[in-house]
Amino acid sequence: MKPILEVRGLHFRIGRKTILRDVSFDLPEGQISALLGTNGSGKSTLMQLLLGLLKPNEGSVQVLGRPAHRGGRRQREQVTFVPSIPDVYGWMTPREMFAFLAAQYSWWDDAMVTEHSEVLRVPLDTSFCSLSRGQAMKAMVLGALAPRPKLLLLDEPFGGLDPNAREELMASLLACVENQAQSILIATHQLDVAARLADRVVVLEEGCVTHSGTVEDLLPEKTPPQPVPKGLQALIGTPTQEAPIS
Repeated sequence: MKPILEVRGLHFRIGRKTILRDVSFDLPEGQISALLGTNGSGKSTLMQLLLGLLKPNEGSVQVLGRPAHRGGRRQREQVTFVPSIPDVYGWMTPREMFAFLAAQYSWWDDAMVTEHSEVLRVPLDTSFCSLSRGQAMKAMVLGALAPRPKLLLLDEPFGGLDPNAREELMASLLACVENQAQSILIATHQLDVAARLADRVVVLEEGCVTHSGTVEDLLPEKTPPQPVPKGLQALIGTPTQEAPIS
């Protein structure tokens, strides 16, 4: 499978501080990959390098077959990004944001925005400052997918969401990309998100890639069940042994 993104021997420093060291991995075309790492591991910096906003000190970042920092208009149209905090004016509504974005792209799927805004219950005429974080992130994901990009980058999209909002956003993402050919890279520190959404995982620790492969390769084959404490069993009404069948 042809990679849509290739990172080779990437080093990035700010002054004397090394942020990324010898980072190498591929992102296969048409798959969802997770960039997994704790806060401060270098995930956001790597995202900026993939977008061409930063230039590596050493190594290379190839996106759609070209250096990321030389991608030009083609790359700007075919690579979209959702930051961890919506970078939109608070007074703007999702409808206004979509209209602004549509003018920036030669291709914009307005029908998809209309359909999924309704299905995902995105309030089109409510300002972003009045939306919940989950509603705002769903609007941002829709705005990033409407140009039908070849590559979608998401930086900690599930951070700070309550469990219900996180479930809705994960379902929204999968619904939006169903039967589409987008490649997606999700930066997250949540292992369960990676396990549920991703085909592949790249693990970043202290600026270095420690693992790159399938989710099955990363997770242990067998995780022994943990016993439930008797006090908790009593609290939730779980029997300690099966009742006899009468």
